[in-house]
Amino acid sequence: MRRLYEELKNFKRNDPACRNIFEVIFLYPGFHALIMYRIAHFFYKIRLFFIARLLSQITRFFTQIEIHPGACIGKNLFIDHGCGIVIGETTVIGDNCIIYHSVTLGGTGKDKGKRHPTIGNNVMIGAGSIILGPINIGDNVKIGAGSIVVKDVKDNTTIISKYSYEKNSIK
Repeated sequence: MRRLYEELKNFKRNDPACRNIFEVIFLYPGFHALIMYRIAHFFYKIRLFFIARLLSQITRFFTQIEIHPGACIGKNLFIDHGCGIVIGETTVIGDNCIIYHSVTLGGTGKDKGKRHPTIGNNVMIGAGSIILGPINIGDNVKIGAGSIVVKDVKDNTTIISKYSYEKNSIK
């Protein structure tokens, strides 16, 4: 119960538009997806894979956020405007991370074993970003909106799409 309250406070703390925790409970699909992920992950760990995937797919239907029950997610993940988020089976996400809408943490093919990214602590992933493959994203990293990341990123780094700063890139 304490962890649930901690997750509620985290959502309120990270969203300046949120007035109280009751809004989070009733109106935040990112919170709903995270709670259902935690339940599905429990079933996944005890090898009840069908139940885990069923809960995951039901949650996806209602929230438009797909978190595979095999993913490992640390504490205080904040999912803001979660529509379109995909988190793959072997993804690992550290503590105190923020993910905005339309982010994909995915694989690059039909490889076996670890095939999704590992995200460090205190990482912010901007809207529409795509992080692919078994790469490592360090602690305190900021990934700008629309970025595509396919290589490891060191701690305390900011990644942006090259098109976001080029002169006259849009004509």
